[in-house]
Amino acid sequence: MEQVEEPTSIQEIADRAAVSRTIADDELYGLHRDDWITETTVDGMKAYDQNYVRKLVHEVTSLIETVPREKLERQLASLKEEQECLATEYDVSSLDEFRETLATEDLSADAVRERRNVIATWEAIDTDLELVTHALQLYDAVIERSSSRAESPAMLD
Repeated sequence: MEQVEEPTSIQEIADRAAVSRTIADDELYGLHRDDWITETTVDGMKAYDQNYVRKLVHEVTSLIETVPREKLERQLASLKEEQECLATEYDVSSLDEFRETLATEDLSADAVRERRNVIATWEAIDTDLELVTHALQLYDAVIERSSSRAESPAMLD
């Protein structure tokens, strides 16, 4: 499911995972029950997609729980520097502007492939920037709630 980028049928997921449809259906049911994926339909058949909100929250809280604030701050600076280097190298101010160069410049096939690779890199940097930024924004709140939860005694019914 982590590789699925759009709603996908159970059979296609089973094929990708090289398991039977029954096994895939059982595993997908559990992921859906635990709210990691959402159920939908594709061509009238039951299909599943990632629960992107749950995934984002999980990734951000995992970062907060495993990476010290100072390291996150250094990562933020490093990612911004990488982004700025790409912008400077290609004389653009944004990923959207860079994408436009594919249509507006006369490029060879090799140059187009190279720029597609740069787009993938830029998108990965943007994703990492989003995660690190969210982690820094929520850092204190998550740490405070995590530590107060660990310190408070369990409540009995």
